[in-house]
Amino acid sequence: MSELLQIADELYGLDLAEFTPVRDARAKALKGTELGKQVKALRKPATAAWVVNLLVRHETEQVDQVLAVGAALREAQASMSGDELRALTRQRRQLTAAVTTQARGVAKERGLKVTPAVADQIEATLTAAMVDEGCADAVRSGLLVTALTATGVDEVDLAAAVAAPEALGFQATARDAVPVSRPELHVVPDPDADAKARAAAEDLLESAQEEVDAAQQELDEAAASVTELEARALQLQGEMEELRRRLAELETTAEEVDDELSDAEDARSEAETVLEEATHGRDAARAALDRLS
Repeated sequence: MSELLQIADELYGLDLAEFTPVRDARAKALKGTELGKQVKALRKPATAAWVVNLLVRHETEQVDQVLAVGAALREAQASMSGDELRALTRQRRQLTAAVTTQARGVAKERGLKVTPAVADQIEATLTAAMVDEGCADAVRSGLLVTALTATGVDEVDLAAAVAAPEALGFQATARDAVPVSRPELHVVPDPDADAKARAAAEDLLESAQEEVDAAQQELDEAAASVTELEARALQLQGEMEELRRRLAELETTAEEVDDELSDAEDARSEAETVLEEATHGRDAARAALDRLS
């Protein structure tokens, strides 16, 4: 195993929130080396890819069974009739749905609630691993960075789906299993298949209802905030209108005061002129009196 794959195996087994800081720390420790550049280039996995990586490490036996069933189905389908293929397709869907439910339980044990959209991506990835041998290798590596989709006919771009090209053919290191309920895996018709499918559907419905309730609560809170802010906006609008009215009154008063000030200044100038003339007359009268004396 290359040193890059050893580091990648460690990183892609971490909790999702730990990936980036631990990767950057490892790359920093290897700064100046080609390996450091390769470690820094390792991409953070999408949520669905992380859950599948988690399942591969903690429920290795279950994943091996899924991949073994997929390999058996790929070998068998070439000689099967249409009815037999349709029956196998239904079984494959039941199997991937059951393991997806288990994957959600594994993720929940690690503190992540899987949304229906992510669950769909997980199921699509497991289906891809069952219908396409290359996708099976990518899943087994535990180094997925994106979810997978495959029809079994078109070629899948696996190089972009895993952390590094050499990941294909690599097998993730198994970890201690997270204690969750294990679904039974059957290739032959399962008499309890309908009940299990219903249980899985009920789990999905419960999760979806929880999301609906949470979304409704957020909507109610947002609507209450809108109502409160609309009332506040109306209040502020009224206050602004009052201020505009008051400003208009003050502007009118200011204009009137300006007019009165102009009149007062004219009156003062006139009084100053009269005072100057009166003072001049008085001084002249005093001078005349002084001459007579």
